[in-house]
Amino acid sequence: MATITAALVKDLREKTGAGMMDCKKALSETDGDVDAAIDWLRAKGLSQAAKKEGRVAADGLVAVATDGNTGAVVEVNAETDFVARNEGFQKAVTGIAKSAVSVKGDFDALTNAPAVDGGEGTITDQLKRMVATIGENMNLRRSTGVTVDKGAVASYIHGAVADGMGKIGVIVGLESEGNTEVLLDVGRKVAMHIAATNPLAATKEELDPEAVERERQVLTDQARESGKPEAVIEKMIEGRIRKFYQEVVLVEQAFVMDPDLTVGQFIANSAKEAGAPVSLKGFSMLRLGDGIEKKEEDFAAEVAAATGK
Repeated sequence: MATITAALVKDLREKTGAGMMDCKKALSETDGDVDAAIDWLRAKGLSQAAKKEGRVAADGLVAVATDGNTGAVVEVNAETDFVARNEGFQKAVTGIAKSAVSVKGDFDALTNAPAVDGGEGTITDQLKRMVATIGENMNLRRSTGVTVDKGAVASYIHGAVADGMGKIGVIVGLESEGNTEVLLDVGRKVAMHIAATNPLAATKEELDPEAVERERQVLTDQARESGKPEAVIEKMIEGRIRKFYQEVVLVEQAFVMDPDLTVGQFIANSAKEAGAPVSLKGFSMLRLGDGIEKKEEDFAAEVAAATGK
């Protein structure tokens, strides 16, 4: 029989938010195995962290970090904007973003990376401790990165609530042997454009072929409604596909800061100031809560139900 120390009980309490006596009993039932004790508490409905896991976490922060030729952007969710303004939460998100750079944005590697709060376990374990402490469900939802061989990775945060974090995070990688400061300025301007236009891909070649085919089919059906000959319809479709590319492909889009140029032309034209050719390596963008269905609360209905009216 394992000895149930005060340190073990404290560790379990921090991870689950359960009461001291419940933690002690859980450890006794599982012979001091903390992971098994967590499961025991969850099964009994005594883990506060477990109770919060099913709640929708659609708020939180997106954060960016760069180091040399690598940049990363992460999304860490919480349930409310109130927590997003919490200094402890912001400090944790900053640390997670920096850790993401070290694994080049790889999500699986990041979830299993060492906790950045000085505590034991992984970043996933750290977030579980924060759930118990702060009182809201939270999770590391997404992570991605960009790396260049030579050049620079620039970043931009839209709707910033603190340094390097906000509602939308973008990183842009530019390959070049030119001046780094110029590359960072160009990259930041392109990142701002991306936040505004939300392109689907950097180039036509990177577009999902299925998405292109679906668009082509829709355009074909629309064109045939005109009743025009097939030869004319084919030309109509090709023209509309080109317009589709101009709308969703980054280098084909009209640059928001100078609509007379495409983004691709703007990047290429920066070669003169940079002192060397410049090309786009890639970009990553995360929008906070994108794709999460957030439950709309009807408080009037809740009050009526609670009072039986």
